[in-house]
Amino acid sequence: MLALTFRLLSFLPLPLLHAIGSAVGWAVYLSSSTYRRRLQDNIRQAGFADHLSAAVGEAGKNMLELPFVWCAPPERVLKCVQVDNWNLVEAAQDAKRGIIFLTPHLGCFEISAQVAAAKLPLTVLYRPPRQQVLKPLIEGARARHNLSLAPANLSGVRSLFKALKRNGAIGLLPDQVPQNGEGLWADFFGKPAYTMTLPAKMLEMTGAAMILAFAERLPRGRGYRLHLQPFTMEVELSQEQQVRAINAAMEKLIAVCPAQYFWSYNHYKVPAGVAAPGAPDVSVQKDLA
Repeated sequence: MLALTFRLLSFLPLPLLHAIGSAVGWAVYLSSSTYRRRLQDNIRQAGFADHLSAAVGEAGKNMLELPFVWCAPPERVLKCVQVDNWNLVEAAQDAKRGIIFLTPHLGCFEISAQVAAAKLPLTVLYRPPRQQVLKPLIEGARARHNLSLAPANLSGVRSLFKALKRNGAIGLLPDQVPQNGEGLWADFFGKPAYTMTLPAKMLEMTGAAMILAFAERLPRGRGYRLHLQPFTMEVELSQEQQVRAINAAMEKLIAVCPAQYFWSYNHYKVPAGVAAPGAPDVSVQKDLA
């Protein structure tokens, strides 16, 4: 039923979906105190409280554009996207280097992978949804031509490394909260967030080119503008410094378009088994006992 609903919605024009989405965003914001509180706390923590009203509508657009992005014919979707600085990708390919696309939860992050996969094979790290009813829809929509999904486990990470070793391209959401043992605490807008170490490890082991990417949602449903920016990081830095450098790069990217960040995401949560920032590591204490 859900898949059918998405397919039917995908026939609607994007401006109408965004208009409906903005209204839905406000409905969710006003009806859910938990959602409202988290969005408010996160956007204020980052210093963008003056963008709160716009962020509520943009969050709704993010929901209602998914049927279009996932279910509309690829040629129709790609026609709505302008791409800046694709020469960065071409330069990495000419240099026979792998490519790591770092795409935060900013703008229409789902469309970024589709644009890249239309031009070159791409493998993206994927965490299955908790609700099983969503799994067939999401996996079927994401796994399009040239776009492969790597599960967020050891097998998936190996697939990513293999792709980079072949000078291929991979995609990561660097602001996605990792599981226990896969991250470090590092400041994100002045507050500790458990942050994945995988991008830094892959850079150190493969020497791949890192490219920051986010698809800005244009006003009145006019489509998207995919921004690509180079990102360089010294491999001599400690792992903590590398993670913080990536977070700092994400902060600068978000500042370009703060209303379109996914502020309701629980970015500061403490994953199961992870000691809270500043708390003693229980596992270490047990080992010493």
